[in-house]
Amino acid sequence: MSAVKLALFDLDHTLLDGDSDSLWGRFLVREGVVEAKEYAAANARYHADYVAGRLDMHEYLAFGLRPLRDNPPEALYAWRERFVAECIRPRIPQASRALLAQHAERTRIIITATNSFVTAPIAAEFGVEHLIATEPEQRDGRFTGGVAGPPCFREGKVHKLEAWLAAQGFAADERWFYSDSHNDLPLLERVEHPVAVNPDPVLAETARQRGWPVIKLRLAGAA
Repeated sequence: MSAVKLALFDLDHTLLDGDSDSLWGRFLVREGVVEAKEYAAANARYHADYVAGRLDMHEYLAFGLRPLRDNPPEALYAWRERFVAECIRPRIPQASRALLAQHAERTRIIITATNSFVTAPIAAEFGVEHLIATEPEQRDGRFTGGVAGPPCFREGKVHKLEAWLAAQGFAADERWFYSDSHNDLPLLERVEHPVAVNPDPVLAETARQRGWPVIKLRLAGAA
């Protein structure tokens, strides 16, 4: 096995000033693809569960992946291209690009619970070659609304990273991981260099107790 130094980055509220999954949902509302009131109510409930650390990821994905199931791929890819241009690029802080540049000599990976349909072009926008994400299931060229393999969430991030390393024939020599969320503690606790980015209150307190670095990556002018 080849030894590699890894720089791992959560995406939402870490590299990105915002949540890509929520932004995608709002974009679909704006385009009339999903019903606004139903989406807003469900999304608010799932967001509260996420913040509280009690999110049922499979239930959430059944909701979040429904638009992929219900629309033809050609329409989805056209919407996604506009979504990245209109909703994602304006939310990429220069500080995030600078942080990625600091790790240019390492193997850089975005590791996110958000599905790869939404996040693959965002990783490309950041210039990050490797993406580990929740994988939406496809059959006969269409999305089924299901999930292929385990969600990339909480302990699932640890398992999917280990599987990725094994598939690549890599052994991690040293690992950095940047995240905003206490939901990422299972992976933060396993790396040599955990860094809290724009941390939620639970992660901020954990970082304080354990002496982890805390940084902010925000758009210029943001608090």
